[in-house]
Amino acid sequence: MRRFGLLLFIIFIFVVFLYVFLDKTTQRPAFTHASFKPKAEESPVAKEEKPIERIGEKIVYGVILKKISLGRAVFTHLPHTQINGKKVSLMTFETKLIRFSDLETIYSDTNSFLPLKVERDISSWPIHEKITEHYDQENFILTIRKDKGREKRQVVIRKNSPIHNAIMLPFYVRRQDKLNLGWSMIANLPSQQFEINLVSIEELKVPAGTFKAYRFKSNPDRFEIWLSADERKIPLKIKGAGTLGYTLVMKEYSM
Repeated sequence: MRRFGLLLFIIFIFVVFLYVFLDKTTQRPAFTHASFKPKAEESPVAKEEKPIERIGEKIVYGVILKKISLGRAVFTHLPHTQINGKKVSLMTFETKLIRFSDLETIYSDTNSFLPLKVERDISSWPIHEKITEHYDQENFILTIRKDKGREKRQVVIRKNSPIHNAIMLPFYVRRQDKLNLGWSMIANLPSQQFEINLVSIEELKVPAGTFKAYRFKSNPDRFEIWLSADERKIPLKIKGAGTLGYTLVMKEYSM
């Protein structure tokens, strides 16, 4: 019996040794609870927020000077286009008054909305003028070429920061994410700099309706801007626009 028991013990030891040896050579995972743990869920990657896209937006303004209606202006946000192989935003702003029209075709950066190129076709009977503005936003240089009849000239303006366009300024401001009372920014226009301040939130009535609006004033006091106080931030009223200092009030809005 003792020999039989000893034989069984030797066989048991041999089997255990064989199992452990084969387990290591075949690199089988050990049978533990840890080997059956589900794969940890990957943390979600934060997505970069993109500015609201407003392609197809059209805003019709009445042009008023001291309560006298002079005509109308139309802003249109067109589909993207390209300049030198780069995708850019494309907008037009057309003003039509008595014996005066100004069509501005504006190309801007899709992210910053800073102007890159502006083409102006101005007709003030009997004079016709074409102006092209090239904005080098990396070196802060604006090159203006004017073609007025036989007269051709070029002006180069150098600034110390990115350059804004006067017509597009309200549309640039509307792209700012957080607007609270006291908000301000520096508008670096070709001729001079202004500080723009958010001074109040008030109710504004324009021909298109009544809106809760952000009201901005420039310092020095040259112009005022009202944007709808909602996610669209529609430019509702622009006071002090153009060389004549007229006021634009929204009459129609569509997308």
